[in-house]
Amino acid sequence: MMGDRPPASAGFRMPAEWEPHAATWLSWPHNPETWPGKMEAVPRIWAKLAAELSSVESVHILVDPRSSTDRVRDLLTSEGAGLDRVALYEVATNDAWMRDHGPTFVVRDRDGERETMLIDWSYNAWGGKYPPWDADDLVPSRLQEILGMPLYSPGVVLEGGSIDVNGSGTVLTTESCLLNPNRNPTYAREQIEEVLRATLGLSHCIWLGDGIVGDDTDGHIDDVTRFVGPRSVVTAIEHDRGDANFEPLRANVQRLERAVDEEGRSLEIHTLPMPPALYDDGHRLPASYANFYIANSLVVVPVFGCDRDDAALQCLAALFPGRRIVGIEAVDLVAGLGAFHCITQQQPA
Repeated sequence: MMGDRPPASAGFRMPAEWEPHAATWLSWPHNPETWPGKMEAVPRIWAKLAAELSSVESVHILVDPRSSTDRVRDLLTSEGAGLDRVALYEVATNDAWMRDHGPTFVVRDRDGERETMLIDWSYNAWGGKYPPWDADDLVPSRLQEILGMPLYSPGVVLEGGSIDVNGSGTVLTTESCLLNPNRNPTYAREQIEEVLRATLGLSHCIWLGDGIVGDDTDGHIDDVTRFVGPRSVVTAIEHDRGDANFEPLRANVQRLERAVDEEGRSLEIHTLPMPPALYDDGHRLPASYANFYIANSLVVVPVFGCDRDDAALQCLAALFPGRRIVGIEAVDLVAGLGAFHCITQQQPA
């Protein structure tokens, strides 16, 4: 079923990230323009991440033909990844941001069986910022070939990092990204909401305002606010009034205080500190603890070698009882303007 029928009309929905995974998908980094002067260090971060993930679920990694799969395996082994739970696929990519160029997975449960479908959003490298993106735009169709699952193409530009769902009908997003004319210039708010409803099985949308300073995605939600339960969110806050993130993050908290879930219930709001401002070559980086990734029995959190790391890890530990909280050094990673949520994509069980 390559389907012209919108997935929601057939009973599909996008699960919450904390629901069980069959696997995590990654794209191996290879583009030196993304990490100038740091490309030697960056692949080891992927290997550390894969090692942690392979302890709790399968890991599938796309390796561009310009990279050596033997070198990738050696690096994975050196970091302790369980190669029996890691699969490598030779697939061309322009860059490594699987959350955004990969598919979104939706599921339906029928007659005791679970079916999974891939959503193939159109991809234009965050509003045409980083050409070329032709190989990245083909990644969902390549996964369809690998997995043999049905695929649906809404014909709309959207990146996975721009949405976060609670699994029961509500999505979080930002106006600065989804309403940006560099994605879908003819779409108004109502049309975007209709696409989300029809494609992901959603019934309610919570719109926040802006993202954080330094975020070249125009304000992805996964650097700002995340669902941690069906009606619970954790949202980044900046305590320093002189910091450029203070006002936009405070405004987002105020919106969350007025927001409700799909059943009209107020949200339970938890706050997460922002790390101190981090710069690379004079440019503010989008460093945020909110860019964590929820895996099976594990949460991977970017840490930045500062005194706020522990407070962020403790906050998330309280929100995810029963899951191991792992901080992985992400200063070199975020120099490419993303962190662990940006480089992962969950495949639901």
